[in-house]
Amino acid sequence: MSVILITGAATGIGYLTAKRLAHDGHTVWASMRDPEGRNAAHAAELTEYATNAGLDLRVVALDVTSQESANRAAATVVETSGALDVVVQNAGHLYVGYVEAFTDEDIAHLIDINAIGAHRVNRAVLPYLRRQRSGTLLYVGSTIIVTTPPFLGPYVASKAAFDALAVVTSYEAAQFGIETSIVMPGAITQGTSHFPNASRASDAEVTAAYAHLDPLVERNEEATASLVRPGVNADPQGVADEISRVLALPRGQKPFRTVVDFTEAGVDHVMAFADMTRKAFVNRMGFGETLQLQK
Repeated sequence: MSVILITGAATGIGYLTAKRLAHDGHTVWASMRDPEGRNAAHAAELTEYATNAGLDLRVVALDVTSQESANRAAATVVETSGALDVVVQNAGHLYVGYVEAFTDEDIAHLIDINAIGAHRVNRAVLPYLRRQRSGTLLYVGSTIIVTTPPFLGPYVASKAAFDALAVVTSYEAAQFGIETSIVMPGAITQGTSHFPNASRASDAEVTAAYAHLDPLVERNEEATASLVRPGVNADPQGVADEISRVLALPRGQKPFRTVVDFTEAGVDHVMAFADMTRKAFVNRMGFGETLQLQK
C-alpha cells in the first residue's frame, strides 16, 4: 500500500478520490486550503468519516498558490507517515465568461492556481521521490483541452498549460523511476462544485458589451449536462474509481493517459494519436530514453 497526497480534496473529484483510495487500503492525505477555517466543515467531515470507517485518511493544509504551503504539506506527510509514494494533482478552479472581459490579472491568477500550482506541488514532492527513485505523479487533467467549448477560455488555457507541464515533467521524472499518469475527465456537472463556484470576469464594462450573448452563457451548465446520453450515470465517482484502477496497476504498467468521458466526445482517440506523434518526435530527436521509466 502507498502513502498518497491529494490536492484539492475538500470537494468533488478530490474528495471522492481520497475516500476511494483510503478504502483501497492506502494511507491518504487529503489536502485543502485552510482546513481550520473556510474548509473546516469539509475537513471535519473527512476526519469523522475516516474514524467511523477505520481508514487511514488524514487532512493536511495545502494552498497550491504558495510554495511554502506546498513544501510544508509534503514535509508533514513524509515526517508523519515516513514516506510519500503518490501525488494526485487535482486542485483547480473554473472561470466562466467572455475572454475579452477577463483582465490579465484574472487569467494570470487562474493559471497560477491550475497550472503553476501543480508545478509548486511537484517542486515540493519531487525531492522525496527522486531520492527514493520511485513514485507516481497522477494528474487530473481535462478533455476540455481538445473539446474547447465556448465561454470557458481562461480555464481551457490553464488546463492546457497544466497538461503540457505534466508531459514535459514526465521526461525528467522518469529518469528517477517516477511514473506519470494523466487521467482526463470529461465534462461533469453533477457531484462537483465547479460550476456553482466558478468565478466571473473582472471587467464589468466589457462583459456588458457582450450582453446579447448572456443567454448562451447562462445555459452553459445545462448545455454541458445535455451532452450525456439518457441513462448514463455521469457521476464523478467514476473518475475516482479510474484513479484507483490506475494506481493499483504494477510499476511500469500504468497508462500514461486515460480518459473518463461521459459525453463520449472521442477525446481518447485524439489524445492517443497526439501522444503517438509526440513520442515519435521525441524519438527522432534522439531522446527516446526520456520516454522510458528508469529503475
